[in-house]
Amino acid sequence: MEASVVEARASRAAALGLGLLLLAAALIAVILLSMATGARAIPVDMVWSALTAFDPNSTEHRIVWDLRLPRTLVGVLVGLALGLSGAVLQGATRNPLADPSILGINSGAALFVVLGVSVFGITQLGFYVWLAFIGAGVAMLVVYSVASLGREGATPIKLALAGAAMTAIMLAVINAILLTSPRTLDEVRFWQVGSLAGRSMDIALQVSPFIAIGAALALMSARLLDGLSMGDDVARALGQRIGLSRALAGLAAVILAGAAVAAAGPIAFVGLTIPHVARAITGPGYRWILPYSMLMAPILLLGADIIGRVIAPPGEVQVGIVTAFIGAPFFIALVRRRKLAAL
Repeated sequence: MEASVVEARASRAAALGLGLLLLAAALIAVILLSMATGARAIPVDMVWSALTAFDPNSTEHRIVWDLRLPRTLVGVLVGLALGLSGAVLQGATRNPLADPSILGINSGAALFVVLGVSVFGITQLGFYVWLAFIGAGVAMLVVYSVASLGREGATPIKLALAGAAMTAIMLAVINAILLTSPRTLDEVRFWQVGSLAGRSMDIALQVSPFIAIGAALALMSARLLDGLSMGDDVARALGQRIGLSRALAGLAAVILAGAAVAAAGPIAFVGLTIPHVARAITGPGYRWILPYSMLMAPILLLGADIIGRVIAPPGEVQVGIVTAFIGAPFFIALVRRRKLAAL
């Protein structure tokens, strides 16, 4: 019996490992498609030629290197960050509706960036990153504190309600600032809706160290998230320090969400939808949910960006709008399913 159980586990691990390889291959394909798609279509073989044998005299090669490669790299980094942060938050809070946008983290990061632009005239991305980190951390702390009020503590429903309320308040403040400050509106109008357009290689280089640190913390917390997702009592029985575990997970989520918002603006629903898809494939173990989310989220984000480039030529629809159209129906279906399950 034990031998068959071990064999079944090994077979499942091998299948999930193969799934990761297939997702990596799919991500590479989407990356190439992203660099081939735009107002000027470039064949994939030309994209590959630009990457492997760059010719500075070729217009197509320069488009790939100067415009589409930086945009695609930022998309990969932001997608990775959003997917991991959503998975970490869902495990740490035991809330299937947890997501950097729904819990107010993205809005907090965006509010501090907008305040930095409007009050202090900050326009450098390096300052955006730190402002986004501070805003994300403050928002998460406030939401968790509000949700913790009362005898039940921070239940999943209270976290979602507190996050929704704080998001509404912060978005109202952001809109008030943008309506009264044309200079700020000009500076952040495309960034505010969530966009990969016009992103340079400097942005990818500046946010990549923070995303690497956040990703490492998230992946290291897999065992802790397995315990937290089963409830505080079970986690304590397993020897976990609940406060420290949640602090580590929260730090990872803040770093990832803050870097993602600084690079591309507040993009919603990617961190909500992808962990659920990953969980449906892998089961409840975060040792697999996290790497699956890390690969699937960039595929979704780049796919949405590609759709946004082709549905309204010669212009484009910003990626944050496309992900909202994709994610909103999923969110509604998820809420309805949980409501029916509770009846």
